[in-house]
Amino acid sequence: MKLMFETFIGVIGGSGLYGIPELEHQEWKTVDTPWGAPSDQLLFGSIRGIKVVFLPRHGRGHRLSPSTINYRANIDALKRIGVTDIVSLSACGSFKEDIVPGTFVLVDQFIDRTTVRARSFFGDGIVAHVSMARPVADRLVSALDAAMDQSDIPRVYGGTYLCIEGPQFSTYAESTLYRDWGCDVIGMTNMPEAKLAREAEIPYAAVAMVTDFDCWHPDHNDVQMEDILRVMKKNTTRAQELIVEFVTKFPRQRNLCASGADRALDGSIVTVRESWDPQLMKRLDAVAGRVIES
Repeated sequence: MKLMFETFIGVIGGSGLYGIPELEHQEWKTVDTPWGAPSDQLLFGSIRGIKVVFLPRHGRGHRLSPSTINYRANIDALKRIGVTDIVSLSACGSFKEDIVPGTFVLVDQFIDRTTVRARSFFGDGIVAHVSMARPVADRLVSALDAAMDQSDIPRVYGGTYLCIEGPQFSTYAESTLYRDWGCDVIGMTNMPEAKLAREAEIPYAAVAMVTDFDCWHPDHNDVQMEDILRVMKKNTTRAQELIVEFVTKFPRQRNLCASGADRALDGSIVTVRESWDPQLMKRLDAVAGRVIES
């Protein structure tokens, strides 16, 4: 007999995306976590009978910079309320001529160049090493791709997202280096978000919404916020349409994710149980409750 879950979609919205108007029965609620406060209250609702919750990554009004977002609190809050799958949307720059502004990239790999963010729920007292070889859930990505067919959104299936610390944009030397590495897009927020989602055993997919060419492009050698905001407005409308189409097509119940994300902590904790730190165990009650209680 297959283990089934009632679907509960968590949507993390990036720059320009601070709500989903199509949500029915909307209600903003505060969710407390042992890791501090999330970026904002969470917007609960439903779409065609499927539970959906929305979290504005930067807070309503864009109050938080990429470096000051409490990523651990955001993911813990989503896990704590029972979210089964996460769709992350974020603005990004492009490293490829054919990935033009307005394109949505269904990311399948990440390179983390951040430096000051807390990257794990685990640490001294309980050490865990989860696999990040395949950081996104194919089932989610495929469903998003199918939804884009209906919404007529230009997109690229697969791509490497380079995450920088920010808040400054790249230098020309950095931009050309990352392009030489074979990266497809650049942003400031998907790491450590994707890593924490894996530790919390929540399948994760990322949609990178291209707003500019970064600064490597000879015809676009300076990133201007005015230009980005113009493209971002159009991307936001498309993103809201995408979420509705995606949720409508996604199954109301699902079994374990083929990505292994639902059981990412199996065999990942290396600290012997007798040495587990009691205080850290309490903080991990939502994120790792399945393995702590077993």
